[in-house]
Amino acid sequence: MILFPAIDLKEGQCVRLVEGRMDSATVYSDDPGSMARLWQEQGAQFIHVVDLDGAFAGQPRNRQAIAQIVKCVQVPVQVGGGIRDLATIEDLLSLGVNRVILGSAAIINPGLVAEAGQKYGERIVVGIDAKDGRVAIQGWGETVEKTALELALEMKGMGIQRIVFTDIRRDGKLAGPNLAATGELARDSGLKVIASGGVASLEDIRQLKKLEPQGVEGAILGKALYTSAVKLPEALVIAMGEE
Repeated sequence: MILFPAIDLKEGQCVRLVEGRMDSATVYSDDPGSMARLWQEQGAQFIHVVDLDGAFAGQPRNRQAIAQIVKCVQVPVQVGGGIRDLATIEDLLSLGVNRVILGSAAIINPGLVAEAGQKYGERIVVGIDAKDGRVAIQGWGETVEKTALELALEMKGMGIQRIVFTDIRRDGKLAGPNLAATGELARDSGLKVIASGGVASLEDIRQLKKLEPQGVEGAILGKALYTSAVKLPEALVIAMGEE
């Protein structure tokens, strides 16, 4: 199972939010490239980057910081947040980003997902963020009348193979991931699922690891790493099944 240290960008700084609320930001570093390098040195195989300003604005706002992160590490980087058109996808890929995550676009402009997926294959991932089972969009500011599974199956029909699933109620709270919903989504959709939101302990990673046969192939670690509730090297031992 792959663990993805998260770097959330707000005005060029590395921050963490609670439930996606911008007024809850805690700044952890003003040098995202160094932060990415630190996670790589600790064994990270992949870095997960979110342009928070971009998610709210509907277009990327932290391009410079993203470019810096890509330059600072040798491991692949995936980026999401405010990516709503093909030109932006192409720009990010040209910077050296490995995968682009489309979130609100999956609801607002599914044609973009289909086109990008056809053109770039597995380099396009869809982020499905759910609040009480309903899909949330626009920086989590609004929910729509569609369940996470309904959207996942639509995306699968367009050729998407992988999704990042976030339970918003647990994000940034160290409350533990929503194991039941994550496992169910992977099982019922047949897609590869990266779990996001709420991982708080090594035990959470053990429980997610058990869902690997159902299609849960990774987990994003945010606040737990930044508060040292979880040490990445110890987490990687569990994720790799070497415990």
